[in-house]
Amino acid sequence: MRLSKERVRHIAESVAGRLEQEGHINLVGDRKAFIDALNRVMTEDLSLEDRVNAEVRQMLTVYEKEIEQGQVDYQKMFQMVKQKLVRERGLIL
Repeated sequence: MRLSKERVRHIAESVAGRLEQEGHINLVGDRKAFIDALNRVMTEDLSLEDRVNAEVRQMLTVYEKEIEQGQVDYQKMFQMVKQKLVRERGLIL
């Protein structure tokens, strides 16, 4: 994830405050619980690309010998497999 946990938390607090201030939401429950939920969703979404990258790296271990021998360009293969997964799963990164 490119952002620190503290930064994501700050963004969640700012978004919640802005939504309230502009009248888009009217919190009737616990504000902290709303911010926690928002923080959780944002963190999960931001870590999606990390999970996809890890899966692609795992998939490419099958081609380890070819990559080491220079028969396959790791970066090209990584991007191709990643794009395929993203497309197949309908993900937005």
